[in-house]
Amino acid sequence: MDKAALRRTLVAQRLDMPDRLRRADLLQRVMRIWLVDRPDTVIGAYWPIKGEFDPLPALHRWKEDGELLDEPQRRRIGLPVVNKQHRTLTFHAWYPGCEMEEDAYGIPKPKDTEVIVPTLLFVPCVGYGPGGYRLGYGGGFYDRTLATLQPRPFTVGLGFTQGYLDDFEPEAHDMPLDAILNDNGVVWPV
Repeated sequence: MDKAALRRTLVAQRLDMPDRLRRADLLQRVMRIWLVDRPDTVIGAYWPIKGEFDPLPALHRWKEDGELLDEPQRRRIGLPVVNKQHRTLTFHAWYPGCEMEEDAYGIPKPKDTEVIVPTLLFVPCVGYGPGGYRLGYGGGFYDRTLATLQPRPFTVGLGFTQGYLDDFEPEAHDMPLDAILNDNGVVWPV
């Protein structure tokens, strides 16, 4: 399997989906419903690039919902910041309107906010397949980060149905996700 070619094809397909906005709305709903009974108060996510699903509106709503509970919760959202030396990620507090700057890869990241440690981590999927395995962009940042985080957060892949790969074969270093959500619902575990 030529993963580089597969990534290019999947990203191009995702960008060309004529109904991407409708599918994004469906995945927002799936995500909000999936989060209802989760006990987490610190969630890590990502800034969407290359037509990825944007988890931030659903997470902002989740954060606001925490303030409306009978016993209000202080919920936090973190976005990744790349450590170029170790090629891992830390998560820095994000909120709508916080000051942002570009990282070494041109992706917006929170500027000068505190490091937070998520107990739940939403991960973007270029593609995904059976067993909870995902195809990312090939940098290995999430795999290296998950190998070092203690305790390991519950990991959830987010992607569109278009990215499902029935014959995806993970490599030895690939770590399976705990769950995968797409615009049709929960696809892992089944």
